[in-house]
Amino acid sequence: MSRPLLIEIAVCTYRRSSLSDTLASIAAVAVPEQAALRIIVADNDIEESARGAIEAIRAQIAHQVIYLHCPAGNISIARNACLDQATGDYLAFVDDDELVTSGWLTALLATAKQTNAAAVLGPVSARYGKNAPAFMIDGDFHSTKPVLVNGEIKTGYTCNLLLDRNAEAFRGRRFDLALGRCGGEDTTFLADLHAAGGKIAFANKALVIEPVAEERASIGWLAGRRFRSGQTHARILHRTAVAPGLALEIVRAALKALVCFGACLAMWFLPVDRWRHALRGILHLGVIAGLLGVHEATHYGGPSPAARSTPDVA
Repeated sequence: MSRPLLIEIAVCTYRRSSLSDTLASIAAVAVPEQAALRIIVADNDIEESARGAIEAIRAQIAHQVIYLHCPAGNISIARNACLDQATGDYLAFVDDDELVTSGWLTALLATAKQTNAAAVLGPVSARYGKNAPAFMIDGDFHSTKPVLVNGEIKTGYTCNLLLDRNAEAFRGRRFDLALGRCGGEDTTFLADLHAAGGKIAFANKALVIEPVAEERASIGWLAGRRFRSGQTHARILHRTAVAPGLALEIVRAALKALVCFGACLAMWFLPVDRWRHALRGILHLGVIAGLLGVHEATHYGGPSPAARSTPDVA
């Protein structure tokens, strides 16, 4: 008999009380046929702050759980620790504030097999609290799906991702430590994987739920996120374009920003459309800033010591 397919689920965490709910949802996920699961939790805090949550829920999880302490405050350190620890056929990533649905993993795996993709993305559906602005709920500004460019997915995210560890484009790939405190490390990782010939597919039924924290339910938070996304896109352009091309990209981004802000003013009395165009314009401003060398703001932790991880397996 052939061995079971081993699928590992990685959760990188930093001082989030929601981790227990995330792990409980993973414990209840439907296991794909002829597959075995293993869960890897990478704690990116200086202290082992997630260990208590792991110990409390281990008895409720039928699958093996590996706890990695990989300080500190640099998400790329945690993601790379998961890459180093993984030995299975597939490695999935979800965030520590998300809830996976029962058929999530089965849908990701089915799409991976059908498409022979190196990476498969799933949708992230936001759940808003009662204090979220009406326009944000109506326009569903926090939900996540991949962007198609000429019918193709060229980059993505780690908040709902399955990687084929046997894919040639995956081999030797790492998350950039320079982006581990500002974000965008997942976008760059997947853009590089695609550039190396790795196909990125989308599994529409592989649903993950993200409750939107109150501090994120603001236009200010969304604006900061879009601006940073623009800066990340600029980093990718820097890798593929020479100076004359970068100058053209700045002009192009400036024109797009003007169009977006003009549409924002024209639709001022339609809140969803107004803010959608405004946020798109802010993204293009982020592209300009990135191309001009403006560094991204820090979003994760403090100074990052040399990467290290201490596994604890049960």
